[in-house]
Parts: sequence; C-alpha cells; structure tokens
Amino acid sequence: MDHAHLQQAAKDHLWMHFTQHSRYATEDVPVIVRGEGAYIYDAQGRRYLDGLGGLFVNQLGHGREDIAEAAAAQARQLAFHPLWSYAHPTAIELAERLARLAPGDLNRVFFTSGGGEAVESAWKLAKNYFKLVGKPMKHKVISRNVAYHGTPHGALSITGLPGLKAQFEPLVPSTFRVPNTNIYRAAEITHGLHDGSDPEAFGRWAADQIEVAILNEGADTVAAVFLEPVQNAGGCFPPPPGYWQRVREICDRHDVLLVSDEVICAYGRLGEMFGATRFDYLPDIITSAKGLTSGYAPMGAMIATDRLMAPFLEKGEMFAHGYTFAGHPVAAAVALKNLEIFETEGVLEHVRETAPAFRATLERLLDLPMVGDVRGDGFFYGIELVKDKATKESLSDEECERVLHGFLSKELYAAGLYCRADDRGDPVIQLSPPLVIGQAEFDEIERILRDVITRAYALL
Repeated sequence: MDHAHLQQAAKDHLWMHFTQHSRYATEDVPVIVRGEGAYIYDAQGRRYLDGLGGLFVNQLGHGREDIAEAAAAQARQLAFHPLWSYAHPTAIELAERLARLAPGDLNRVFFTSGGGEAVESAWKLAKNYFKLVGKPMKHKVISRNVAYHGTPHGALSITGLPGLKAQFEPLVPSTFRVPNTNIYRAAEITHGLHDGSDPEAFGRWAADQIEVAILNEGADTVAAVFLEPVQNAGGCFPPPPGYWQRVREICDRHDVLLVSDEVICAYGRLGEMFGATRFDYLPDIITSAKGLTSGYAPMGAMIATDRLMAPFLEKGEMFAHGYTFAGHPVAAAVALKNLEIFETEGVLEHVRETAPAFRATLERLLDLPMVGDVRGDGFFYGIELVKDKATKESLSDEECERVLHGFLSKELYAAGLYCRADDRGDPVIQLSPPLVIGQAEFDEIERILRDVITRAYALL
C-alpha cells in the first residue's frame, strides 16, 4: 500500500486499542514499518528511539535475525498444538527453564497468551486452590490504588484505575484497594502522617494498610494480594526499604497468597530475571509476559509454587482453565532463544552496570521547573511533571489534556522519541527502553526530554 492508502485503510477499518480515534480526523495515524536495534522507523522513513520498548516489551532490540530464525525453524517443524492434555517439546523446555530461573519453589508454569491472561489465571488459581484445601470462602483480592493489572474482566476488577473501569461495570466483585508506594506523594497518601523523609517508615505504613484491609474484610475471605515489584501506572513507584518483607509477613500470617505481578518487571527490566529477586522476596505466584519473548511473539506465563499445584495432582482434579494459544510452539521457541541471548550477551549484567548512569542522566532533568520527581529502577523510569515544584502542585485536567496530550506527547514523538506521556494518576513521562542501550542513547533521551519539557512548561 502507498501512504495515502495506508492512512485511509487505517482510518476506515483498524480499531486501535486505547485510542481516541477522533484525534485522527485531521491528522495522520502514526504507522511504524520496521525496527532496528533501539530504533523504530515510520512509513515516511523517520527514525525514533524506542524509549518504551514498544509497550514495556522489547528487551533485546528490534530486527534480530537470530530470534526470527528460531521462530521460522519452529514453524517449519510444528507450528501449533494446544496444551490441553498434550505437550510439545518447546513448552516443556521453556517451563523447565523458567522454573530454574524463578526464585524458591515456583516450579509450576502455566502458559497464557499475554499478561492480562496471566493475572486472570492467577486469581482463578487462588480461588480454586482455597476451595480444594477446605477454605472455600477465601476469594477476595487486594491490590493498590492506581495500579494496572490488565483488561480481562477479572484483571480489570483488580486494577485500581476507576477511569478504565466505569464503562465496563458491573465488574467482578470482591476486589479492594490499598495505598501505593508513591513516596513523592507520601504526605497526601498518608494524610500528613508521613512526609517521605523516612522511606522505611512510609513503607511500613503502606504495607500495614494491606493487613488493615485483610482484617476489615475478614482473613477467612481474602485469597490473594496482587502487587507489582515497581508499580507501573502512576509513574514507576519503587518499593520503600522493607516493604516487600513486611507484606510477605502479613500474607503468611493470614494465609493469603502473594502474587507478584511482573508482566512488566520480569525478564531483565530491573536488572534481574524477576522483580522478586531484585527486591528479595518470595511470592506464591509470579505473573509475567512482555519481555519473555522481547515482543517477537505473544506469550505470558503464570508461575506458581509446588504447594499450589499439589491439590491438582490428586486423582480426578484439574484446573479447568486454559487458552487456545497458550504455550504456542513458535512463541515458546522465541522465548527460549530470547532467554538464551540474555545469558550469552550478558543482558542482566549490562542493566545492572548501566542503570546508575541511566538514572543519573535522567536526574539532570530535575533542574527544570516542570520536573518534580524522577523515580524507578533498572531500565524502568517515570518522570513526574508538576506546575509548581515548591508545592508539588500537579497539572489540572485541562492542562493535562492541552499540555500533556495535546503538546508533549506529539512533540516528543516529532523530536524522535517514542515514549509514554500518561496521566493515569499524576502526569508522568514513562521510559522503558530496550535493555541493550547505553550512554549515547541515555543522552539522546535526556536531550529530547529537556527541549520538549522546557517548551511545554511555557504553555502552563
């Protein structure tokens, strides 16, 4: 198709996700046609630094022939077979590999097509498990404010973003929210009890709110707590010191499963294969996707402990849940090649070695009057934008629409940086680039952000 045909066909037939289609009534739909390394190229030949890894997905960069060849070889041998009472070698090998990489006794791997399905599977497993062990009332879930856990009805119910949920009500009942760990907004979150100057005390308070919620609902009714190692929505909230250890204690005390939602944070994003390893805690379930294949094929995985599998090994029992394309042979082959490259090219080591430089480069932006906070971990950062740094006054809804979406998002892209300008919570710019970049790309990101944010501030 030529450019004009592509544009018209996109506007006439393609229903894009999370997209205000009215925005394209008078402007072109961005069309990305290829990628190479850390860069993507549009239909007009313009180059953009992929500062978001597609959608927190691409760990190893674009255009890798070795991954493409692994997919092609598998497609020639066995393109598809489901895991419904049957197995195939790539799914078996990948399950074994993930069990070896996961912490503790998380040895049971249930494949899905993506992250939302992994979260959905984890909630269904929690409810099913407790029924089988004689605690049928344990079905409720606790998650954090502003947290995003996916779009299927169960995962969306766990999500803590009212604006994404209202239009799909009624959702699945029995989900409850607790405060998140945004230490920059600690005074607001704790109603003045903590100002963020003592991160450990704030973390203890935030973790204790989970126990308050469990007790308020009744421990005999709560099945699981769903938390991300670094919370995505709201702009990359890392855990305060001791937070995860306290949450683990609380879950153990009340026989509540701890689900580490690592759809974004697993597979090197934080410098370790799993976020739980990065922050030294042992969950009962890990949900994952995205970086498992670096985006070269769709795939997710729920990884559970042996304890959770045990009741399903009894005669006559089964987990009556599954997906047609889960554990797809080609996707599994891609994942295996992806994980092999992590080892042969030292990807985790590279992230651990260069993450401090990435943070330091982004923190240079703190001299701008509109940059209130730079936070995150590994290769996963959020930059919170404010109207007044002294008071931490945020942008109004009108200013978010006019400046964040109407100007910043478009200008960053026009300047050659693909990233996310988001106001689910306070307004932020999020960065999650391929794990293979270095100082040259860090500097390029900082340079573009500095110019566009400076111009955006003049519009307030």
